[in-house]
Amino acid sequence: MSEARTLLALMLPILLTQVAQAAFGLVDTIMAGRVSPADLAAVALGVGFWLPLLLLIGGILQATTALVAQAYGAQIHDDHAIKRIPLITRQALWLALVLGLSGMLLLQLSPHLFTLVEMPLPLQEKTRLFLYGISFGMPAIAFYTTLRCYTEALGRPRPVTIISIMGLILTVPMNYMFIYGFDLGIVTIPALGGAGCGFATAIIQWLMLIALMIYLSIAEPYHATRILSHFNRPDWVLIRRIVVLGFPIGIAIFFEVSLFSVAAIVLSPFGETVIAAHQVALSATSQLFMIPLSLATAVTIRMGQFYGQKDAAAMRRLRRVGLILGSSFALLSMSFIAIFRHEITAIYSRDLHVQALAATLLLFAMAYQLVDSWQVTSAGCLRGMQDTNITMWITFFAYWVVAFPVGILLARHFNYGAQGFWFGLLLGLAVAATLLLLRLRVQERRIAIKFKVSN
Repeated sequence: MSEARTLLALMLPILLTQVAQAAFGLVDTIMAGRVSPADLAAVALGVGFWLPLLLLIGGILQATTALVAQAYGAQIHDDHAIKRIPLITRQALWLALVLGLSGMLLLQLSPHLFTLVEMPLPLQEKTRLFLYGISFGMPAIAFYTTLRCYTEALGRPRPVTIISIMGLILTVPMNYMFIYGFDLGIVTIPALGGAGCGFATAIIQWLMLIALMIYLSIAEPYHATRILSHFNRPDWVLIRRIVVLGFPIGIAIFFEVSLFSVAAIVLSPFGETVIAAHQVALSATSQLFMIPLSLATAVTIRMGQFYGQKDAAAMRRLRRVGLILGSSFALLSMSFIAIFRHEITAIYSRDLHVQALAATLLLFAMAYQLVDSWQVTSAGCLRGMQDTNITMWITFFAYWVVAFPVGILLARHFNYGAQGFWFGLLLGLAVAATLLLLRLRVQERRIAIKFKVSN
């Protein structure tokens, strides 16, 4: 019970942060949907390009969490461990600079792929404009993610939570200005429709980064590490370590999320209604996914701290508590979808055809809640143990060797459309959960032997 309370106390602010950040996409989807189905479809297609890249970069930088948490936990038997925390974070910021600028460039080049993925011509210009606007926020997102990983690994997630909520509050008026246009006197913002959400998001991300940097510079709890107090040149050995640990995390997340996002592109030949319904169902379930994702992040932090302390018994206990909590939350989510799926879809769109198809797709989402919770919690445990390579290959197999071909086959060749692709998603998540749970048990035994020998 003690570990459950600790985990929940750490999880709650992380959950609020995740919900706030996911709600950026929710607000974009709702506000674009109120303009027209075409604007909603353009945002959905833009997210199909932007979100996988965003999560790839964020996943690579998540290595900061594991490394800082290990150093923080190692203090009990290593007095110098605390000194490694600012060095790790500063080198992660150098990596964030490279990743952020690369992400900005890739998004600006991505419209060259529109013809390749058979995107309908009427949607291409709106989607291009959305991606162009949001690309300028990529460096800010990368820096913000690194600083967020740093403070959460220290067990202090609340500053990020407060700043994320403040950013979310700004989203509605900022989106409104860029969607419908606004005359500020000095500057006139043209009406950009749904594509304006991209420009609004980029501006808000820079404001959030500035706010977090100011707080970390002046808040007393961070004086011991003082990551922004002075400058360090790139340490290529440490940066390489971060990349080696973080790249498989980023790729694993990319494999999973890109499958969901690419679904909008795969389904684009079926027309605006199908794309919009898919986006509605995906956006709604993404909000619910924040619960197991936040739990997995908290598990990663706690597991990293126990890993630094070399406490194998605590790591096993944490795994059991994490899976039990995850299963409980998944059952609640299943009940919520079963009861309110029609009401949920009505929030997103006035179109009755979109509502009906999206409500059907939510039944598939309800079916995969348990396995989704198990796979993300298991992956969180393994990341805390700094075991990321096998997780990457498991994710690739489950989503791109199993889920994607099955989804394509059912959607296009057997004419099940969106329902066929979502069945493929369900199957892939089940395979991922099974293989990750098996890997976790194997890794627990190896670490227990390793710690026993070292002690």
